[in-house]
Amino acid sequence: MLGVSYRGAKRIVVFVLGSTVLLFGLLLLVLPGPGLLVIFLGLTLLASEFVWARLWLRRLRVSTRRAGRKARAWSGWRRRPPA
Repeated sequence: MLGVSYRGAKRIVVFVLGSTVLLFGLLLLVLPGPGLLVIFLGLTLLASEFVWARLWLRRLRVSTRRAGRKARAWSGWRRRPPA
């Protein structure tokens, strides 16, 4: 055997899968598809094993919430009362 523990093998698999999903999500930002959703999924996979991915995921969540609040405030859309 190569001397890789179960934990080490799990980290490698999570890294490969998470990175692949993350890169696919980045591609979907310029191609038609749910790019941000796939990026969230990739970072969530990576965050299960890596601290740096948790930090990126937290930053992405904060920035998307902030952008959503700005978009709602800027758009002027208001709920209309029922007729």
